[in-house]
Amino acid sequence: MVMDAVMSLPQLRTFVEVYRQRSITAAARSLGLTQPAVSQHIATLEAGLERELFERHARGVTPTQAADELAAGISDSLDIAEAALSSARARSTDMSGAVRLIGNGDFLAEVIAPRLLPLLRSGMRVRLQAGDRDETRAGLLDGHHDLGLLGYAVQDKRLRGRLIHQERLHAVASPAVASRIAAAPDLARALMAEPMLAYNLERPLVDDWLTANRLGTKSPAPALIGQDLRCLRGMMEQGFGWTVLPGYLCARQIAQGSLAEIPAPVALPVHDYFLAWLPSALRHPRIAFAHHALVEGFDEQPQPIAVRPG
Repeated sequence: MVMDAVMSLPQLRTFVEVYRQRSITAAARSLGLTQPAVSQHIATLEAGLERELFERHARGVTPTQAADELAAGISDSLDIAEAALSSARARSTDMSGAVRLIGNGDFLAEVIAPRLLPLLRSGMRVRLQAGDRDETRAGLLDGHHDLGLLGYAVQDKRLRGRLIHQERLHAVASPAVASRIAAAPDLARALMAEPMLAYNLERPLVDDWLTANRLGTKSPAPALIGQDLRCLRGMMEQGFGWTVLPGYLCARQIAQGSLAEIPAPVALPVHDYFLAWLPSALRHPRIAFAHHALVEGFDEQPQPIAVRPG
């Protein structure tokens, strides 16, 4: 689409936010503008382009084809430019307030918290909040949290995500339970005979490991469900059940002998972890600075690859 008009960055930012939110009211709240100001920005763009960008409805707006074309051409570039500017401003700005992170409690405690030291030592305040997938998504969209940590790819188009970490998945149990399972002639039957512990009823980690090892996913309902995987680990250390854990939660325990790995007959799958955020959040210097620090910190760490036992 040819754009004959000269468009200001604030107008384009407003357009992108309305396009993502599908709402002038929500965009105004996200941008810290009044609804009339947002409407004026959109009207100015429409006048310059001589094309309607949104169809107005009682409960929001629907983008036109012209809006789709404009968004495809500028949205990601605008995010990158704004993030770079905010990161640069952060180096010379007094960053008041706290950065609020939300995600699975065990991942925040075991993986994220140790990487926060540079931020904390720089004087930044950080708030960590445990939350499951739905709570993390809602917290970001509602503006109650600034950055989210997720164990799945970001699917909501209103959010942005980046792969920052990977962990091999290991089936583990107490040494006694693991030995009993490993000695059985049929691994699938042996696993079904023991209590299984899981993150939730969907059992994402357990099913990923079973699928990677061609064992199927039909097994009894979990004996224990806990959305902090450390509670599952503690139960196994007391000799009860088996589960699948990421390496950061079991490598030390396996080395110390309080847990033992159930040998994977085919492969150790890899689980991905993503940093998620609302694009408008990176306009705040402190959030952009924290985002940059986390991404940079993970980029310096080697990532695991799936390994097939020899």
